[in-house]
Amino acid sequence: MSHALILLAHGSRDPRWRAPFEELTATLAARSATPLRLAFMELSEPSLESTAAELENAGVTQADVLPLFFAAGRHLREDVPGQLEALRQANPGIRLDLLAPVGDHPAFVDALASIIEAQAATNKGENAP
Repeated sequence: MSHALILLAHGSRDPRWRAPFEELTATLAARSATPLRLAFMELSEPSLESTAAELENAGVTQADVLPLFFAAGRHLREDVPGQLEALRQANPGIRLDLLAPVGDHPAFVDALASIIEAQAATNKGENAP
């Protein structure tokens, strides 16, 4: 069984918005033995649909979809599961599993807290009266 990981971001019409996600994917791909792909839920390419089709055509039989979201809102409770169900019908040769968003992982909270604390310490003197 060939396995891949799809990093799923929301998407935006603004190409500058996509840049951090593209950089993150390139950095992670260099560190990972698992093939990684970036896909967008909407408004951007590559779409989740085109990414699933590409992976299936490449012989990948299973892909986990990791949402790069802080929390599971309506998109992750309704929209993305609906997309995945449609993709399972359209691409029966690849199993697609939706993982919990990165924001649910305890390490994410710790990393974010460290960033916030560092920013607060850096800016502490700049905002003083």
